Amino acid sequence: MKKLYIIILLVFSSFGFSQTFYSEDMGSPGGTTLITAYTGWQNSSPIIYTGSGDVRTSLASTGYTGASGSGNVFLTSTAGRFLQIDGINSSAYAAGDIQLSFGYLTNNIGTQLVVEQSTDGTTWIPITFTQNPNTSWHLVTIPGGQIPSSTTLSLRFTQPATAQMRIDDIRLTNISASCVLALSGETASCVASTLSLDDYTVTIPYTGGGTASYTITTSGTVSGDNPSSVAAGNIIVTFVENTAYAINITGGTCNYDVTGNSPECKPINNLPYNEPFPYTVGNSLNTEQKWTVANSGDNILVEAGNLSYTGITSTGNSVSFIGAGAESKTPFTDTTTGELYVSFLTSVTDITGVSGTSYFAVLDNASNSYTTARIWMRNDGTQYQFGISPTAAAGDIVWSANLFNVGSTQYLVLGYDFGTNTLSLFENPTIGGTASATVSVTPASAITSFAGFILRQDSATNTPAMLVDELTIDTLPNFTLSSSSFNAIDGLTMYPNPLKGNTLYLTSNANAAMSVQIFDILGKEVLKSNVINNTVNVSGLNAGIYIVKVTEEGKTATRKLVIQ
Repeated sequence: MKKLYIIILLVFSSFGFSQTFYSEDMGSPGGTTLITAYTGWQNSSPIIYTGSGDVRTSLASTGYTGASGSGNVFLTSTAGRFLQIDGINSSAYAAGDIQLSFGYLTNNIGTQLVVEQSTDGTTWIPITFTQNPNTSWHLVTIPGGQIPSSTTLSLRFTQPATAQMRIDDIRLTNISASCVLALSGETASCVASTLSLDDYTVTIPYTGGGTASYTITTSGTVSGDNPSSVAAGNIIVTFVENTAYAINITGGTCNYDVTGNSPECKPINNLPYNEPFPYTVGNSLNTEQKWTVANSGDNILVEAGNLSYTGITSTGNSVSFIGAGAESKTPFTDTTTGELYVSFLTSVTDITGVSGTSYFAVLDNASNSYTTARIWMRNDGTQYQFGISPTAAAGDIVWSANLFNVGSTQYLVLGYDFGTNTLSLFENPTIGGTASATVSVTPASAITSFAGFILRQDSATNTPAMLVDELTIDTLPNFTLSSSSFNAIDGLTMYPNPLKGNTLYLTSNANAAMSVQIFDILGKEVLKSNVINNTVNVSGLNAGIYIVKVTEEGKTATRKLVIQ
């Protein structure tokens, strides 16, 4: 049985036997930036960064404990590219206790990164470490004895030959050689994945317990094995999703800090799937439970208001993006047969400075590999046009002949027929009617799976300022449905509306368990509740207009509610 024990909150001095006294995660660059020009470092003066490499967001660090997954230093295939860090003060710690670690990626395991240290910036002493076993990200950990105790410590990372190397998450940690308790690296995993915030656990394997009285200090809930009395086991700490974890373990000569970021505990959205973006204005789309980050950079943001199109009743809010940045992905039920259609409203609001061609909407597969269904955009004078392609190559794009004005709203439907291997784009079909594809293409290789949709930002010269609203993903052509058909709960009724009292009634044909989320007109959630005996108490809400999102058996529907 797992045991709970007391969490004692204490204030510790800055000196400790396993304290990380220098850490650099390279920040979050907006684009590729030379080391000498970059200002987004985690540390400032007296720490100084120089070198001939650059900082970028591609191939973000992953796969090891503490991987920050954002910016990383890239040393290209030009021999001699380097990163140098000056001004580190390690004088408070004994050389035998100073541990160096860093994330390391190389495309050639036959060529090893050169790591050196210096106390005067002139004489450099090599630091030995075991080369990566493959071309994936790995955490290099160099035990005490190679990093000196100095007020003027410098570190240098050099790419010695024609290989490509990346560095991230550099840390210097003081680890007591006399500490008997040994931690072997933590893992963070979700307890559940729902549309609400979920708990996640951090599991810390250890040996050498039962040798002192250990105190665990954290904001989380501690369970698992107690290192004060159990020789070897797992310390388990539970946190709420989207909160970073910080755990301090002290006892005897040991003082460990275990820190990291929350995993994403986000569910797979069931089809049919309607997304009206009913979120707080200004929030990052990637923080919402239906969405996950697919890259790094500035985020796609929730924007106030809606786009309008005849036959579609817009609710919630919209989202906006421009230029380079983080891509947002919404996963859905893996679809391998029949047909799949993704529709949304979009408006290009500014094409100033945009001269290139890019794809901004992508269908993805279950293995998170970009697949061959992309919507492209390019300028034509003061107007713009859309196209589709079965590959990432600009030469394979089939462009529509239609040109659109900046600021106008377009309704786009991207469809794929698994049976005929046909990828199609429908521009501005009539809702509730039929339509022929504006452009179609047959991929050279048939697509076998779709399991996610991505909104993509490319670069400042390729991606214009855009709004997206009323996303719908379904196995039926969305334009053949009326807007009321996008609500997937059969027979849903909500009454009275307008509402003058405190009780809202909800019924459906299934009469199954329901839950509701109610949002104000700015997209802020103001009430979340289960439906009990077909009723919801809304006495805490002021008079006004609200959006009610109802969930039943994995299906969702939205309704506008007026409270008088």
